Amino acid sequence: MRLPKEAVYIILADKEKAMADIAKHIFFSGQVQGVGFRFTANSIARRYELAGFVRNTSDGKVEVFLQGSEEDIDDCIEDLQQTFAVRDIQIEEVPVDSSCEDFRITF
Repeated sequence: MRLPKEAVYIILADKEKAMADIAKHIFFSGQVQGVGFRFTANSIARRYELAGFVRNTSDGKVEVFLQGSEEDIDDCIEDLQQTFAVRDIQIEEVPVDSSCEDFRITF
């Protein structure tokens, strides 16, 4: 049994999308703890279908790891900036973590 040509293109498109994923490690500072930042970040990241985590740090910042398409990651970061009183953002592109499959709030 032969697959229709369309099926081949769908498989290739999915493979291309998976290869295009990137990961960014971000630290947000400002008024970001005690204001629902982690729960909002969780909601926004899931809306963009990103993987990763969000957690508070002991120095008053919020740490976020996002993995997915660059456009979705950038849109997620922009949404967070527009929602909260973010004073500073440190962003570093990091290797993709193949074990990271969903987005979570960690403590």
